Amino acid sequence: MKIIGVWSGHDCSYSVLEDGLVTRHDELERFNREKESPGDAFKLMKENYGKFKDAKHFVTCFPTEKLTRYEDSYEEIINTVKENDGNIYCIGHHKAHAANAFYSSNLKDSIILTMDGGGIEEDNFETAATIWKGSDTKIQQIHKFRTNEFNIGGLWTRVTRYVFDLQNGWPRGSQAGSVMAMAAFGDHKKYLEDFRKMLTIDQVIASHKPAGQPKGANVGTDPEHTYLHKYRLIAKSSESEKFNLAASLQYATEELIKGLLTQVLEQFPSENLCLAGGVTLNCVAVGKIKKWFPQLRNVYVTPTPHDGGLPIGASQYIWHHVLDNPRVVWKDNSTPYLGLKYSKTSIQSALDKNKDTIYVKNNTSVEEVIDLLDSQKIVSVFGGGSESGRRALGNRSILADPRSVKMKDTINEKVKHRQWYRPFAPSILREKVSDWFERDEDSPYMNIVLSFKEEMKEKVQAVVHKDGTARIQTVTKDDNDWYYNFLLKWEEKSGVPIILNTSFNDREPICETPEHGINCFLGTNIDYLYFYDYNILISKK
Repeated sequence: MKIIGVWSGHDCSYSVLEDGLVTRHDELERFNREKESPGDAFKLMKENYGKFKDAKHFVTCFPTEKLTRYEDSYEEIINTVKENDGNIYCIGHHKAHAANAFYSSNLKDSIILTMDGGGIEEDNFETAATIWKGSDTKIQQIHKFRTNEFNIGGLWTRVTRYVFDLQNGWPRGSQAGSVMAMAAFGDHKKYLEDFRKMLTIDQVIASHKPAGQPKGANVGTDPEHTYLHKYRLIAKSSESEKFNLAASLQYATEELIKGLLTQVLEQFPSENLCLAGGVTLNCVAVGKIKKWFPQLRNVYVTPTPHDGGLPIGASQYIWHHVLDNPRVVWKDNSTPYLGLKYSKTSIQSALDKNKDTIYVKNNTSVEEVIDLLDSQKIVSVFGGGSESGRRALGNRSILADPRSVKMKDTINEKVKHRQWYRPFAPSILREKVSDWFERDEDSPYMNIVLSFKEEMKEKVQAVVHKDGTARIQTVTKDDNDWYYNFLLKWEEKSGVPIILNTSFNDREPICETPEHGINCFLGTNIDYLYFYDYNILISKK
């Protein structure tokens, strides 16, 4: 049975679920090159997947007008399910987040926490945080908060833009990650009381969107935010003060999450916790949860906790909860590699279009690529299906030697064109985590931050953040066979089981097509691009 999920809000996306397995997932931003784009998800599916005529059911999330405003697409959905004696389902925003978190895990029972900037449930109730209990094929809501009671995502949205003068939302994406990065350099005590108030008693006024905010990017024409403006002036006064604000916001956020989970786990004891919603991209906070609550054996974050994961979760909910089909048992982890695998013909076509600007070397072995990395070259890799979610996990990645003292600054300045304080993540062989980090944890989707062991920091300085931590990706053979074997060979050459891995992009969405990859390669100081499925290496003329 095929179930197609569509979400036509921001992070517009679709998913295809076949007999319980997600076989395809695309986000509009990967194709139109504008981050967090809204749009017509059915049209996106029709253009890039096409095989929808045999779909039994379609499912979306509230509010329904996100779907029905695209009249031609909606009519085609109605006709399809009518022909196949199926249904169009619409479920709550946070219900879809919760389903995506629970059903993507291997946990038979779990508490589920969702946190974001707000979404609509079936009863038209707007919430930014919900708590659920998952048990085998069913999920049951325990509690939902009104947005004026608990809304971490709403505050981060405003503060990122109106205090730190960064981007948030379409078309340039959220730079909340930059705020998290700054936090490691600051004194969290200096403005802690201010942010405690903003997250609680002053939450509504601090999080409100000022009248007259222009649609789209922050281009310097935003109106003054009456509550947050004084903090903007502080942030502008010096870099150290900006870092102090970020540290205080991060710490207050962690306090609030810890306080909520303390109450939840006291009332509903569990060894397992599943997380979804955009706030759970705060990998610093997520990485501390097991330290706060030693009784938790498993903390699972879906690879698609943002709104781009809504169609996946909605489809999983229909398959398991509504139709009562048995759970899927994942070998290690549910795969995030849900994009199209491009043919050699399509790659060759893209290469031919750029033949005047590139050299092409066929039959290039992995060992040759590893030699390039060892000689301090920066290599982007492209292969398999693209990663769903916010993280590149080896199929659309820029790789570099983590042992280099200069590599972090080089990539920030010459490739990613971003702030100097932004850290880079390490990919590590799963079986080597305990040798390098203070805790032995799974992190297949780069969703948690862990502390390096003191004696290991100097060995891989390019992936160690200011506070001695890293947002790690653990890699198993079942997760990604090519990348796992690549890491094994890299360890043989370098002596470390870690590679620097950052997303294959430059301030735009992660590359999706071969053309995107070549354009990004030519527009940056990346040294080589390797199409690993076909052993093709390209360099610049």
